[in-house]
Amino acid sequence: MAESSVQPDQMNKETERTSKMTKQAKLKYLDFVHVAAIQALVCVSRLYDWAKENSGPLKPGVQTVEGTVKTVVGPVYEKFRDLPFEILKFVDTKPLLQGRTPLAKGPSTHSTSAERYAVSAWKSLNKLPVFPQVAQVVLPTAAHWTEKYNGAVRSSAEKGYAFAGYLPVVPVERIAKVFEGNEKAE
Repeated sequence: MAESSVQPDQMNKETERTSKMTKQAKLKYLDFVHVAAIQALVCVSRLYDWAKENSGPLKPGVQTVEGTVKTVVGPVYEKFRDLPFEILKFVDTKPLLQGRTPLAKGPSTHSTSAERYAVSAWKSLNKLPVFPQVAQVVLPTAAHWTEKYNGAVRSSAEKGYAFAGYLPVVPVERIAKVFEGNEKAE
C-alpha cells in the first residue's frame, strides 16, 4: 500500500489527544458536531491520500507543494489545533442551546454578541497570510452547501419529519448583512 500523508503514529497521537479531550470535557449538546467533524476529517484525509497516490506524473509536484504547505501551515496548526473544540465547548455551555424547543423562532438573546465575536474573529483571520485567498476559494463552496443544507432541512420539515424541527437553518442572508455592514464601516 502507498505511503499515507498522515503517518500511523500521527493518527494514534491525534486519536489519543482527541479521546483525552473528550474524556476531559464531554460536550452536552454538540457532541454530534465533534464526532461528525472527526469523521469528515478522516474521509477527506483518505480522499486526499487516494488523489495524491493517483496523481501520476504530477506526484513530485504534489509532494513538493505538500511539503511547503506543511512547513508554512504547521506552526499555525499547532497553535490553533484545539480552537475548534474549544469553540464547541464554549457554545455548548451557552444558554442559547439549553432548553431550545423544536422550530424555535426568532434570534437568541446572544445573537448580537455572537455576531460581534464572529466579525472580530473574521478580522483577525484576515490578518493571517494566505487566509484571504483561501477564503475566496472556500466561501463560495461553503455558501453553496449551506444553501443545499437549508433546502434539505426545509424540505424535511415540509414533509413532516420530526427530526427536521431540531435542525437549525443557517441564516445566510443575516450573516452576509453582518459582514457587509462591517466592511462598509471600516
